[in-house]
Amino acid sequence: MHKGAITQGSVLKAIAEYDQLGREEFLAKYGFGEARSYVVVHDGREYDSKAIAGVAHQWGQGRALRSDEFSGGKEHAAAWLKRAGFQVKAVKNPDWARDEIILACQLVRENGWKGLDAQDARVVELSGLLQLLPIHHEAERNEKFRNPNGVARKTFDIATRHPEYQGKPTNGGALDVAVLMDFLDRPDEMAGVARLIRQGIAAGELQTLAPTEGEEVDDFSAREGRLLMRRHQARERNKSLRKKKIASVIHGGGRLACEACGFDFEEVYGDRGAGYIECHHVVPLHEAGEGRTKLSDLALICANCHRMIHRRAPWPTPGELRASIERKYAADRRAAEVIARPRSAVDEQILKP
Repeated sequence: MHKGAITQGSVLKAIAEYDQLGREEFLAKYGFGEARSYVVVHDGREYDSKAIAGVAHQWGQGRALRSDEFSGGKEHAAAWLKRAGFQVKAVKNPDWARDEIILACQLVRENGWKGLDAQDARVVELSGLLQLLPIHHEAERNEKFRNPNGVARKTFDIATRHPEYQGKPTNGGALDVAVLMDFLDRPDEMAGVARLIRQGIAAGELQTLAPTEGEEVDDFSAREGRLLMRRHQARERNKSLRKKKIASVIHGGGRLACEACGFDFEEVYGDRGAGYIECHHVVPLHEAGEGRTKLSDLALICANCHRMIHRRAPWPTPGELRASIERKYAADRRAAEVIARPRSAVDEQILKP
């Protein structure tokens, strides 16, 4: 059986049977539960997307898929139905991303660490801004996505987790607390992050930065959020800047070696590695505004060290990573010397049972 090989016709047949039997009987007949993530929309009616996608397999595939053979999310049922030409809609809105919580937290901070009502003009403005952020795909949003009521609730989720709040906290999440702590520990820096996100959206710059394939940014390691990280990575991938940086180093008599570990691609790989090295943008995300990137903002670095720098926040500078590597080598050498040196009489006495 080829999972996902469903046609528009087979989906329509499943929908027709759904209409004929009714929801409860249809779901019971094929062993599916109610949709928890997505529904498929047809002629103004909503249908349980996983059940429809699974049952559609019996036409052309020989049998319906069982519920435990696939997921109802965007990787399976939702994607198959969209590919067949149907509209798929989220049942509930996605969790708040760090970027969104940063903007909400800044609003709560400006309000004296108190939550705001849905009718507050600042909440209405933030609601409109959050709907512009290119973080969540349209298919993941429903009609209540980041509406003023939802934004107001989030401000109370944040405010009631403040250390000085005396009452019972609302149902916020771990990420709300993490961002709040960042604001309390680094208020000026986080205010700058919120300002840069707002400026990037107002200028239209951040909307063009779609997620890259294999994006590994998560909401706990990227303290400044996904959008500023994407802009940072876009600058690092700028081929023109990279060429200019490499040319400036060569022209100055330098070598294309990693500024952290010293790795030289040409020394190791010969002609294949000649002229190759990656660039790292050393200016912190919360400081990197819309100004032009200078060559002095870039460091030459190998792929391994680049990934180690970006692995989690706070990012070390190439110099700090180099110092860490040197400390590791020094510790390894000392351990090797201890193992290799001849045992003294005292050592032998200690080792005796």
